[in-house]
Amino acid sequence: MKQKNIEHKVSPDLNENRNFLSEKLGVDKSFDVIQLEVNYAEREMMLYMIDGFVKDDILHYLMQFLAKLSKEALEGDTLEKLLKTYIPYVEIDQTNDLKQVVDFVLAGPTVLLVEGLEYAIVIDARTYPVRGPEEPDMERVVRGSRDGFVETIVFNTALTRRRVRDPSLRMEYMQIGRRSKTDVVISYIEDIADPSHVKEVKKALASIDTDGLPMAEKTVEEFISGRHWNPYPIVRYTERPDTAAVHLFEGHVIIFVDGSPSALITPTTFWHHLQHMEEYRNKPLSGAYLRFVRFMGVFASIFLLPLWYLLAENGDLLPNQIDFIGLSEEGAIPLLFQFLIIEVGIDLLRMAAIHTPSSLATALGLIAALMIGQVAVDVGLLTNEVILYLSIAAIGTFATPSYELGLANRLTRIVLLLLAGFFGVSGYFVGITLWVLMLARLKSFYVPYLWPFIPFNYRALRDIFIRSPIPLKNRRPTFLHPRDPDR
Repeated sequence: MKQKNIEHKVSPDLNENRNFLSEKLGVDKSFDVIQLEVNYAEREMMLYMIDGFVKDDILHYLMQFLAKLSKEALEGDTLEKLLKTYIPYVEIDQTNDLKQVVDFVLAGPTVLLVEGLEYAIVIDARTYPVRGPEEPDMERVVRGSRDGFVETIVFNTALTRRRVRDPSLRMEYMQIGRRSKTDVVISYIEDIADPSHVKEVKKALASIDTDGLPMAEKTVEEFISGRHWNPYPIVRYTERPDTAAVHLFEGHVIIFVDGSPSALITPTTFWHHLQHMEEYRNKPLSGAYLRFVRFMGVFASIFLLPLWYLLAENGDLLPNQIDFIGLSEEGAIPLLFQFLIIEVGIDLLRMAAIHTPSSLATALGLIAALMIGQVAVDVGLLTNEVILYLSIAAIGTFATPSYELGLANRLTRIVLLLLAGFFGVSGYFVGITLWVLMLARLKSFYVPYLWPFIPFNYRALRDIFIRSPIPLKNRRPTFLHPRDPDR
């Protein structure tokens, strides 16, 4: 239920403010909400804060400074003197709305209320429990930086600005969620990014109407993606500051959500999810080779398994030179069900690995490989060829840089396998055609998902399949409509 927006102004009477804030903040019900009554310069004052969010040393210093003030020091324009003279801190603000005071306190800053003033003073002396910026597990590189985003949005914006010192880099702040008031930052380089795209991103975020963002960036993605039942991601996740910086310089818009170590890159195409920083951490020829191998593995994970099933079930499709591709012996259950059993088994194993302590992960892998796989072959439940080709498909899936794209491709593989099993060759090729048409119709903020393949752009398509040397990439991607197209 939406809450009515009723104005509650800060009153010069401290008791009125106390009554309102004590009720809204639940001072007597929540142990971590601190309401501190103090007297400085012969004036009654109140401090509101959340235990665990406050930098104790800074707050103690400010309290000591205020305790030394005389009554005459605050005569005249008290608010002006406190803001500019007697509260020596960098991040300080004021508000005359008590509802904003509640939001500020719950977000972490300390709020000071002074008897006789119609404004509250907001002191942003907060800190959060945070881990160090470690290298993200999903985007590891052999050579390169080892820092990654963390769950605190201020740290993430600082890591990004460290790499992008452009004076036109913008970090625009907003809050989403009627109850959670989650901090969100839209980051872009004003001299490069397309203003219409920046406007669309802001509009999409402003239209999110929910009480909270419990899953942080994933909830934001589901609101702005539009097509909820399409498994393919239209935004790219990254936990690397250098990856975010590269996309900012190209003209993309980055979305940071507090509480998440992942940033959202918009807009993106299908091919963005197949790129990895490792390709650019090697020489151009080596990087091009790595990209070719990755592309080959990803497409093999989608199409190889259903194709081998067709060839194994229809021996007349095989030339004599490659007739060894078929089955050497039959299993106890039909071939199609063997594939489905192993597909589900791999997903179960993946989920089990997530919930297994790292010290037991090796033992889990041995059990899966030896006791389950080998025994299933020995008893005739599965065949060696099925395990071989499904292993190749699984390797291609895990080689996909984007976890979300890997899951979507896995679903596509299962659908193609079922179509090939029920409708044969025609079902296989109709499935591929429908898959291409589905991706061709998909858009990420009005950008065609398969660009530059559909619509066709030779130069851009060449740069996708061949990792070009950085000195030769002197133009920004045209689909972003950058204000400054030259690098």
